[in-house]
Amino acid sequence: MSARLFIDADACPVRAEALRVAARRGVEVFVVSNGGIRPDPDPRVRTVIVAPEADAADRWIAERIGPGDVCVTSDIPLAARCLEAGARALRPDGAAFTPANIGAQLAMRDLAADLRAADPLRAGRGPRPFSKADRSRFLDALDRELTAAARQARDAPA
Repeated sequence: MSARLFIDADACPVRAEALRVAARRGVEVFVVSNGGIRPDPDPRVRTVIVAPEADAADRWIAERIGPGDVCVTSDIPLAARCLEAGARALRPDGAAFTPANIGAQLAMRDLAADLRAADPLRAGRGPRPFSKADRSRFLDALDRELTAAARQARDAPA
């Protein structure tokens, strides 16, 4: 069994970079979205279009990901589900979701949602802009995660 890469593709700013890394490493990729994604000609890249309902892409990924796989996502609950399945999860800025940090990230997400609901007029300005440094960190982190995932997939019992 070899590592696979799952990309939560709706609004993913590093999809092209992830596909380049996966092609270089010969990794099977699933690009999952609600639509509007042009299929990639690489036969190892599968474009998966799910129903246009909330969390459909997340459910599709969570039902299929497992040990030795990597998911690129900004969605914290999806990352938690990936970790529970024994997979690895990575933000588009290169920050890894881990069993050690996922609980705190889920709690902060819930707190932020509560604060926005309590005072919607002061909800904030959204996330900071995506930078070249974020893209560079992502490329390094994805390469590291795919190496670790391949090792995990190779060592996993059949």
